[in-house]
Amino acid sequence: MLATTDTILPIRPSWTKPKTAGKNDTAGLFQYSGKARLSCFEIQVDRLKDFSEKAMIEKNLTHLTKDGEVHMVDVGGKKETERIAIAEGWIKMSAETLELIKSAKTKKGDVLAVARIAGIMAAKKTSELIPLCHPLMLTNVDILLDLDESRQSVNCRGTARTTERTGVEMEALVAVQVALLTVYDMCKSSDRGMEISGVRLIRKAGGKSGEWNRNSAGH
Repeated sequence: MLATTDTILPIRPSWTKPKTAGKNDTAGLFQYSGKARLSCFEIQVDRLKDFSEKAMIEKNLTHLTKDGEVHMVDVGGKKETERIAIAEGWIKMSAETLELIKSAKTKKGDVLAVARIAGIMAAKKTSELIPLCHPLMLTNVDILLDLDESRQSVNCRGTARTTERTGVEMEALVAVQVALLTVYDMCKSSDRGMEISGVRLIRKAGGKSGEWNRNSAGH
């Protein structure tokens, strides 16, 4: 049952299902103090709007309007500039699985080659996966995968480039995520305990905000 807080209602309410609600009706209406009826969805929306408005003011989130509604940012007035984004991540695994990849003895074939292609394809599909992303004409996507025996991992670095009105950070991040997921898919029959981690933006350049580097940003 949805818990309420004093920030939504002045007193903690006692929620009960109305008699007309079905036995398994978890999305139905609930009655408060025998008067107002609110659904869980309506309460969540109120919370989201309240949070979104505060977040927009504090963080200047461009995907939120002043009313806390999500929208696609209009980039029509921006100039096309050369943009680049670099992301990285890794997938940890057992030493035996890493050796299988190294010796190309996995059941599905060349793990790194398939993961590389998957990362490139994913970058091109980013706007179909992330709701508010703009479709971009990518000029280059580069996926580098290497075996790290000291950490027992496959490391991935993805670079996306374009000359557009908005950045390619999401394309680089999605490329890395999907490349690493593909490594998991290729090797899961021998190691289901593999763990993807460290996926993050390393650098971006171009556009109004200019250069950003993780190291110089203090992260």
